[in-house]
Amino acid sequence: MDETLRESVIGIAQRAAAAILAVYEGEFAVQHKDDRSPLTAADLAAHRCIVDGLQALTPGIPVLSEESRALDIAERRRWRRLWVVDPLDGTREFVKRNGEFCINIALVEDGVAVFGLIQQPVTGRLWYGMPGRGAFRREGDSDRAIHARIPAAAPLRIAASRSHRDARTQALLDALPGSEVVGYGSALKFCRIAEGAIDLYPRFGPTSEWDTAAGQAIVEAAGGAVLDARGRPLRYNQRDTLLNGDFIAVGDPALPARLPA
Repeated sequence: MDETLRESVIGIAQRAAAAILAVYEGEFAVQHKDDRSPLTAADLAAHRCIVDGLQALTPGIPVLSEESRALDIAERRRWRRLWVVDPLDGTREFVKRNGEFCINIALVEDGVAVFGLIQQPVTGRLWYGMPGRGAFRREGDSDRAIHARIPAAAPLRIAASRSHRDARTQALLDALPGSEVVGYGSALKFCRIAEGAIDLYPRFGPTSEWDTAAGQAIVEAAGGAVLDARGRPLRYNQRDTLLNGDFIAVGDPALPARLPA
């Protein structure tokens, strides 16, 4: 991805962030989708902004968004390149008004997330990365290179979701006494790994590909890894389902071998 395309995608994310904040700063209704996950006008406004923007910018690359219509599997599996988008990741955090929600945009090629961008509307911070080419945090007009903490050292700093804390996650936390557990919402956990503030993010239970693709690209660009239960990097648009299995995100790729079985 060249600089011109990157900056254009960043501009789309920033416009979507403004659309989200316009809703966030007022009163808004909360609907629920079939899976009981919340949906607001901000999700839909950001979806339209991002999808329209990406389709105009790269008309030859299809866009897979959380709020898109259901897609025919055969059609989707023919896409070698695609954008994978969560227009508002962390809607539960949005509803709670705690600021821990974000926009996820990833470019996937042959199953691999080759570019990721995460924008936090409330702070204006933005993280982006391309594996092999580095990861960066942008505040205002300034970009700063970021790196995962390698090697990971005790005490481990572990990100645990504010909205999803299951028994297996708790069991892992219990097996690592002395670790520092920090609650974060949405894909911002990946950003904190990429900038060295967090060592480990375990996730047991379903997530969707748009929840992880951008974060994985940023973590990998910063030197870390996002691995499935068999120790393989997550891949995208390769299966009939868009749901991920269990995974672990780490700043230090050697860390999984040190974790309790």
